[in-house]
Amino acid sequence: MKTLKRILNSEGVESFASSVMAILIGLLVGLAVLLISNPQQAFEGFKAILLGGFTDMKNLGQVLYFATPLILTGLSVGFSNKVGQFNIGAPGQFILGAYAAVYVGVKWTFLPGATHWMVALIMAMLAGALWGLIPGILRALCNVNIVISCIMMNYVGMYLVNVLVSHTIFDSLKNQSLPVKATAVLPKMGLDNIFRAGSSPSSVNAGIFIAALAGIIIYILIEKTKFGFELKACGLNPDAAKYAGINSNRTIVISMMIAGALSGLGGALLYLAGSGKSIEVVDVLAAEGFNGIPVALLGQNNAIGIVFAGIFVAYLTVGGFNMQLFNFVPQITDIIISVIIYFGAFFLLFKEFIRSHGSMYYAKSNEEVKAEKESSGGD
Repeated sequence: MKTLKRILNSEGVESFASSVMAILIGLLVGLAVLLISNPQQAFEGFKAILLGGFTDMKNLGQVLYFATPLILTGLSVGFSNKVGQFNIGAPGQFILGAYAAVYVGVKWTFLPGATHWMVALIMAMLAGALWGLIPGILRALCNVNIVISCIMMNYVGMYLVNVLVSHTIFDSLKNQSLPVKATAVLPKMGLDNIFRAGSSPSSVNAGIFIAALAGIIIYILIEKTKFGFELKACGLNPDAAKYAGINSNRTIVISMMIAGALSGLGGALLYLAGSGKSIEVVDVLAAEGFNGIPVALLGQNNAIGIVFAGIFVAYLTVGGFNMQLFNFVPQITDIIISVIIYFGAFFLLFKEFIRSHGSMYYAKSNEEVKAEKESSGGD
């Protein structure tokens, strides 16, 4: 029993160590790519990646701004992974939530003051939850593969939003949605006065606090509640959970709704940030939804880890922008992130291999001790 407790207590340390090792290897691979492409400025470019987010307070604010939607979509993917469902439908849920928020921000002008942006966030969560509900029901009742249904819902959501934007809140001159009213913009909470460079403020706002709060709530839900235990039980072993009296179909549907609501909230926080970003009518899936997958994997599907992983990926993104000053393309950042995720998954597999063989070793040792006691007359 003591050995089992040690193993369980060391799980968080092992996860953190594997993520750190993956990050270091990813950065080394990125440095190698820089050396191959432009040896003369490779180290300057690498320095821009490492320190770009700290060059001034505005860049640091931009890190928090870019991290906000990544944290929410990362939480969406990580939460569904905990329940054994791979929510690759985050892009569709993200853009549906974004549309709901922007629609409320443009059309519902009767809402006073802060009520406007709050209602917009709630409607975005409902839209995302609805889009997550559909593949959840298909999986629970019809045993439809969750990955296939989510991919289909992504494209249906993208084209649906294009049609809805074109017919309801369309700016024909810019081929995008109309700007939301001032009352629908998320409050800055004084962050624009802190994270700025001279007279140029960053785009960070209250959204980063909402994202962090969402991470804390999801952590408590999964780790500290009976419902969270049921969700994890269904993810680890659906048959055993069903035998224990847990309604696996209900947990699948609810978990996909929660995952969808998180992605929808991420879309709302991005488009209500007051940064001038609008929903463009293009046939491209929302990148923020897919970027939630590496964030969840890097955070080891742990809600608190996902918050820090989202900030880290956003930090690399800002560093990638600064890297262009040395004639490097920002896609090198994508290579680094991809390598980090690859080795993060590799170390996770290696960790599980060691743990499973370690458990077999400890079981064997206990049997040997027991046999020795029996042979010596129980002394």
